[in-house]
Amino acid sequence: MSYGLEVNLTREVLDEGAPEERATFGMLSIKVGGQALTEGFDHYLDGFRVGPLVSAYFFAEWLAWNWWRLRWEPRSNTHDWNLVHQMNTIGEGYVWPNIEIWSDGQRSVLISRPSARPDAKPFRYVGASPVVIPSTTFERAVDEFMPRVIGRLRESKIADTNLDRLWKDILEERKDPDLAERRRLEALMGRDPDAIDDRAIEDLLASRERLGKAAVDEVAAGLSGPGRDRDMMRKAKDFEVAAATVGPNAMLSDAIRLRSSRELPNPAEVPAWKLGRAAAALVREQEHFQDEALTDKKLAEMIGANPTLILNEPSGKVPLSFALSDLNGPKSSIVLHQRPRVSRRFALARLLGDQLMNRSGSLHPATHTSTYRQKAQRSFAAELLAPFSVVEELMAGDYSEEIQQEAAERFEVSPMVINTLLKNHGKIDRDDFEGLGYLATA
Repeated sequence: MSYGLEVNLTREVLDEGAPEERATFGMLSIKVGGQALTEGFDHYLDGFRVGPLVSAYFFAEWLAWNWWRLRWEPRSNTHDWNLVHQMNTIGEGYVWPNIEIWSDGQRSVLISRPSARPDAKPFRYVGASPVVIPSTTFERAVDEFMPRVIGRLRESKIADTNLDRLWKDILEERKDPDLAERRRLEALMGRDPDAIDDRAIEDLLASRERLGKAAVDEVAAGLSGPGRDRDMMRKAKDFEVAAATVGPNAMLSDAIRLRSSRELPNPAEVPAWKLGRAAAALVREQEHFQDEALTDKKLAEMIGANPTLILNEPSGKVPLSFALSDLNGPKSSIVLHQRPRVSRRFALARLLGDQLMNRSGSLHPATHTSTYRQKAQRSFAAELLAPFSVVEELMAGDYSEEIQQEAAERFEVSPMVINTLLKNHGKIDRDDFEGLGYLATA
């Protein structure tokens, strides 16, 4: 059964306010799979409603202004992230739902939290279970909602509003491939359209041919955060110079390949951690691993590298780990920025997984971000280095920190890897919503 995202607006009368505000006044409800994310207690009605009485004009204006970042920007610590992704920041005199919206590129998360105060008035939100939907479903719902709001304005003989201009610009940008790519990169960096006049976007766009478009998206997301764009690499030359410091240290022709990538799930249909887990399981089966810990030698060989050179020698001061293919042959350079050996093993496993799950492009970056691709990498590395079935058997139902540490030492990973595995498989609680399955599908 297919459940979509529904954004509905009833008609109610408002006697005061600007014409746009009055024309679009009504009860706003947001539902996914029959669950109302906007439900709450209305003190004027002295009863529950599926949504508050608000002017949808302000909500639509917020959606239009933030469309690119809502559609593409993952969780981040940029200074204005909350203003962009939390509905209760809309203001304009209304009590908006405490709903947070963001995307990892493939899937959008909507988290509806209850009102902070149990006696909140005039409308107290009760909250709802978090939901995860394909980002295309979110996009489609907004596309259907906007014309209805604009239609209300036309019925009231209201034209040429700020909303009209904003939404017209969005539609034109989405139709222009070059402009759409620019806007997506800005959003991944946590920037509003044309907000900062520097060379960052131009540098990224100029690097597409050498690095690959999908890899450039990952680099852009890695540039998000206060001051991070000053420290991160963003030009193709930056990666080539860093790669030259270690030289070609791997042979792509010697690296393993999945015999059948068709067995991997569609990224749009599963959480990133499930894709990573599935890819890791295929590798273990294909390479005839039993349940033993993966040696440095075998891990390096699978990516076509020398274990001594890769895992024991520092790669210099670089802000991220990456693999960069030589344009003139089968050689590649693998650069690992982590110092502890277990971290370098994990980074190397991430890069192996990225090459298996993302064959296109010459750059394979491992960044700090929460994009779908990076989450799949981390899951692959965790499941490859510490297969959960063995971890679970070893822990025998005792998920204490002490036993997690013992499991980490056996598989030569950090305790955080074991902790994440337990969260992914529902053995301990998680609060980051990254492992949620779908309550709605395309």
